[in-house]
Amino acid sequence: MVQQSETEHALRALQDENQRLRRAVEELSILNDLARAIGASLNTQEIIQTIVRRSLRALNAEQGVITLVEEQSENMMKTLVRTMMSSTEHEHYHFNQTLLGWMHLNKKPLVINDPASDERFRGMQWDESIRGLICVPMTMKSELRGVLTIYNKKEGKPFSDDDQRLLAIIATQSAQVVENARLYEKEQTLVRMQEEVRLASTIQFQLLPKSAPTIPGYEIVGATIPAQQVGGDYYDFISIDEHHCAVCLGDVSGKGLPASLLMANLQATLRGQTLSTNSPQLCLQRSNKLLFESTSPEKFATLFYGILDFQLHELLYSNAGHDNPFLLEPGKETVRLKVGGIPLGMFNDFPFEEARVAIPVGATLVIYSDGVSEAMNAAEEMFTEARIDEVIVRHAQASAGELIEHLVGAAKHHAAGHPQTDDITIVVLRRIS
Repeated sequence: MVQQSETEHALRALQDENQRLRRAVEELSILNDLARAIGASLNTQEIIQTIVRRSLRALNAEQGVITLVEEQSENMMKTLVRTMMSSTEHEHYHFNQTLLGWMHLNKKPLVINDPASDERFRGMQWDESIRGLICVPMTMKSELRGVLTIYNKKEGKPFSDDDQRLLAIIATQSAQVVENARLYEKEQTLVRMQEEVRLASTIQFQLLPKSAPTIPGYEIVGATIPAQQVGGDYYDFISIDEHHCAVCLGDVSGKGLPASLLMANLQATLRGQTLSTNSPQLCLQRSNKLLFESTSPEKFATLFYGILDFQLHELLYSNAGHDNPFLLEPGKETVRLKVGGIPLGMFNDFPFEEARVAIPVGATLVIYSDGVSEAMNAAEEMFTEARIDEVIVRHAQASAGELIEHLVGAAKHHAAGHPQTDDITIVVLRRIS
């Protein structure tokens, strides 16, 4: 009798060992198949779908989700894929912030087979159809990168320790693959963005004048140095007729791509208005209205706009909130051209004003953006308008192109290698005869 009991005990032990080995073989097969399935892809969505789908099959569960955790983000979790293996009548469950907090703190598998009575999450509102769940962390170098959650084992069964162990292995094995795919996609996104910025920079450069107009008795030169690859400064020379040419320099709010798009909008608007009226006042009023109607409230642009009459040697101008240009006449102190109004796009309608100034022989007009006057050094000291004035007076006999070089050089010397924080744009007009 004792011998029979020992035999039965040995047989049961052998059966248990066989079952354990069979399960181990099945798990190895599952993990091997999963590794092959996700190892050949760099598409995050495809990889996550495969992980969730095969996890549900391995655990015989109804629904699963991978929630990726964004580092240093206001939204610390981002649900990328949710996959169901049962009928569509099941509601999609949402991963809870409380569970995410627990996972951030503990970074270990979590099994809940009776959510309503689980003391660890007392007071938490569970969906009535959630009978049980397993959460396992997806970590990289001890940092939580995501959470794999499986809901409701089929046939009403509870999740077992073996289920938890297998899912934990799946998460550990998959974390690096998911992270690599995410990094690859971020890299590709960055490459595309860099190409788009490069194309935007090329287009923006092409919008600027290809060359300065040839005006008898005048020199006119413009230059711009964007702080980023694309910028929000704009200058233009627009030929009106045989005796008139419009000269303008603008600075739109913001930097980078948004500013460059608004700059292109401003250029198209101004060119259209310039060809329809010889009044700077009317041109700015119309442009202001169009810009106000086509942009959001925080978008605006400062602009100096003038029409040079090179037969009468006069400049009719209006200034929409832009830095006041300097006009230096021989033997006199510099004066500032201030008449105009507020920046474009701030109000739907504004009564801009215009004024007329003479341009005698030897006079120099310098129009600039605040990237010049506000160029800063490491001590955050600005270059200032006073220094601009000093450079203009000191180089009053220089050509238009040389004066621009002196101004840019002086601003950069002041900055002493401190990074340029704003676009630098200058237009110089000199009457030479």
